[in-house]
Amino acid sequence: MAGLKQYEFWFVVGSQDLYGPEVLKTVDEHSREMVDEWNKSAAIPCTLMWKPVVRNAEEIYDTLTAANADPKCAGVITWMHTFSPSKMWIPGFKALQKPLLHLNTQYNRDIPWNEIDMDFMNLNQSAHGDREHGYIAARMRLQQKVISGWWKEEKTCKRMAGWMRAAVGAFESHRTRVLRIGDNMRNVAVTDGDKVEAAIRLGWRVDYYGVGDVIREVEAVTEDEINAQMASYGELYDMATDNVESVHYQAREEVALKKFMDKRGYTAFHTNFEDLQQLRQLPGLAAQDLMRQGYGFSAEGDWKTAALCHIMKAMTADCKGGTAFMEDYTYNFDPACGMNMGSHMLEVCPTVASTKPKIEVHPLGIGGREDPARLTFKAKSGPAVLATIIDMGDRFRMIVNDLDCQEQKHEMPKLPVAAVLWKPLPDLETSAEAWIYAGGAHHSVISYDLTAEDLRDFAEIMDIEYIHIGAETKIDELRKELTWNDLVWKLKK
Repeated sequence: MAGLKQYEFWFVVGSQDLYGPEVLKTVDEHSREMVDEWNKSAAIPCTLMWKPVVRNAEEIYDTLTAANADPKCAGVITWMHTFSPSKMWIPGFKALQKPLLHLNTQYNRDIPWNEIDMDFMNLNQSAHGDREHGYIAARMRLQQKVISGWWKEEKTCKRMAGWMRAAVGAFESHRTRVLRIGDNMRNVAVTDGDKVEAAIRLGWRVDYYGVGDVIREVEAVTEDEINAQMASYGELYDMATDNVESVHYQAREEVALKKFMDKRGYTAFHTNFEDLQQLRQLPGLAAQDLMRQGYGFSAEGDWKTAALCHIMKAMTADCKGGTAFMEDYTYNFDPACGMNMGSHMLEVCPTVASTKPKIEVHPLGIGGREDPARLTFKAKSGPAVLATIIDMGDRFRMIVNDLDCQEQKHEMPKLPVAAVLWKPLPDLETSAEAWIYAGGAHHSVISYDLTAEDLRDFAEIMDIEYIHIGAETKIDELRKELTWNDLVWKLKK
């Protein structure tokens, strides 16, 4: 997966002709310097594009509609260096179709007490220029992110980076195409949903293919292709099985799945152990290694989680923490430190592994096929988030839980899976009750790189409901929020 530098964000600075050409020249110089510094900074993951200062309604409209038309532009960042009368922004804002960040900053950090004069004040008016700008966005009910802070400050840059990741997620959401291999698991509700509404609201294209279509691709894989894939496995993972034939078959499936998706433009896929037809194994190692490359995945026909997995991987393509398909497996109700163990029978992405994963072959117990090869490992410790998207009938809801992932000290000799052990915030019982009250799915995506704020920004850009379960969550308050949200979203319809 390509890095985040491919995504561009236009930096649009507002002013007016009132202050004269020298002031406007200085505004351009300052904004160009800021863009250059951001583009050199390791804290900013994407590319900033400098734009000349906009002085009137025509320039604003032309700039923002040009941003709409630019296929590389993932969002627009505005800042009012001076005072830019906000009526001028109405036509441009009405036309804007890209995510919007309003950066409330100023060029200088400190007030120059001994030198400050009216010339300085005429030039550096962000403190009230940005408030005029904020009014029109609020008046027009625009969906925007507001970040206040000095532009060089680490905290400010970190929050900008988080919003950029959210905008990248929105950008990729509209390009997400999910390959459905078969249907979803019979009689399961939460993995189903409205694919038409997902296309309208989230931009997802979700297409069904019969398992036979994939089987034909599997049968066409050559020995040379299998050998090349096996060589890749040898570089990435430790071989811990004598059943090399099983690993060969996973290599065959991976080559076939990748070719099938790449030829048709798919960025995510799901499988279903209930519908394997002539496939000898349920893809395990194959699915895990494809996730490592950035493809989204989910099991049992869960197309929503597969799409979310790809989007969250796109948002973190430059990060090292790891993002993976996940399922709640079992609780540890220790009163001193209640924990949840997440895993799946085969398919957890190796990007979250704490050590080099092992390739093992073991019976699966369901599906009625050969013993599949899979990667086994213990996951990293550290802060993370768990996210899911569910279909509430009249809207999509994203639910996010803050986690503290723990070192897994115990061995599980009879459960050969990749597993993540976490302490959910605020505690196991509260988080579980909150997740269930909110209707959270048993499938989700875990990320060590994203934060709850990043995912809130994504949900707001996509105009879907957002529920956060974190250190301050109280069940009574959360239940009120769910009730209020029902009313608000009914009114929005």
